Amino acid sequence: MSVSPLKSYACHADQSNGRQFDESPDPFSDVFELDRRRVSGCAAFRRLEYKTQAFVTLEDDHFRTRLTHTLEVAGIARVVAKALGLNETLAETISLAHDLGHPPFGHAGEVALRDLMADHGGFEHNMHALRVVDYLEHPYPEHRGLNLTFETREGLIKHNTKYDRPEGASNNPALWDFFECGNLPSLEGQIACVADRLAYDGHDLEDAIAANLVNEEELADIAIWAEAIAPIREQYPDLVLAAVRRPVLDRLGRLLIADVVDETERRIAANDPKLVDDIRLMKEGVVALSQARNSQLNELEAFLVEHVYHHHRLVRMDAKARRFIERLFLAYVENPAMLPPRFTSRIDEQGVHRVVCDYIAGMTDRFCQDDYQRMFEPFERV
Repeated sequence: MSVSPLKSYACHADQSNGRQFDESPDPFSDVFELDRRRVSGCAAFRRLEYKTQAFVTLEDDHFRTRLTHTLEVAGIARVVAKALGLNETLAETISLAHDLGHPPFGHAGEVALRDLMADHGGFEHNMHALRVVDYLEHPYPEHRGLNLTFETREGLIKHNTKYDRPEGASNNPALWDFFECGNLPSLEGQIACVADRLAYDGHDLEDAIAANLVNEEELADIAIWAEAIAPIREQYPDLVLAAVRRPVLDRLGRLLIADVVDETERRIAANDPKLVDDIRLMKEGVVALSQARNSQLNELEAFLVEHVYHHHRLVRMDAKARRFIERLFLAYVENPAMLPPRFTSRIDEQGVHRVVCDYIAGMTDRFCQDDYQRMFEPFERV
């Protein structure tokens, strides 16, 4: 099957703004394909398997993790990019890398580190994702970091959804190179943002149904849910919700993806961009839901906040997670000699708080819990 040519305003691999460190071209892969291999092969990516998405993974092995969320985002991103004539590989690569900066225990872990680092340079997971790929990962002897392309790195630092707001990034002198060409990311980067939101809402709803946190009666008044379930219920009127949740959520996803493609095509036609830099200089995002679908998704998200994220079981898990991170952080700051040598060697240059933050942000849920036990339980092996 022939491959459709990319649009002129897509990111073209042979027109990349390059890497921080020059390197010879790969004979078998373009620059974005090489980025994808580096992201999916790095240690931080592997650790996503054991990091919480919304439901703490220690509670149940069947809930989504950061890794499964990431793969779902990447899948949606490829579909949308292909439909729009954009670079599928870049959209996928940004999606695969977008959560590399998340600490253990999901949002609770980020809130804990954000508060602990408030007077020490702060913590925000998108900016930390860039730190992961530019510095903390160091598989190559000639330089630190994965040496990813500008376009992939731009997609990380400009990743902006209602769940991800890297405030202050454009005012950080170290990041000005990303904003000289405009405040918006490429269309491929924008696709990763929208795909993140769609995946997030869909799988958190599915996990909530599986965990019996919500029921069909409670969902009945949610417009987009009602639209998605109606034909499924006509076909399977007697099955319990758990038995039909997957086809319902598949249909919900298709409705949203189709709307994103239609609305994005409308905005592209209205703005008539010629090059990727035209996209970056626009005043508002191009890849988006229509106003009607966005309102429906906002309604679903408000439902999730009320019935899921504020559920007493999740609130209790989040409180426990924050306690793990806060006590470990303060213990390591007080006695940094307990850190592994590769971290203590950086303290004089970067400060103890940043180094401890790097160490804890890189932990998985399980490692963080085990480290807590070793640190504070008197009869645990150290």
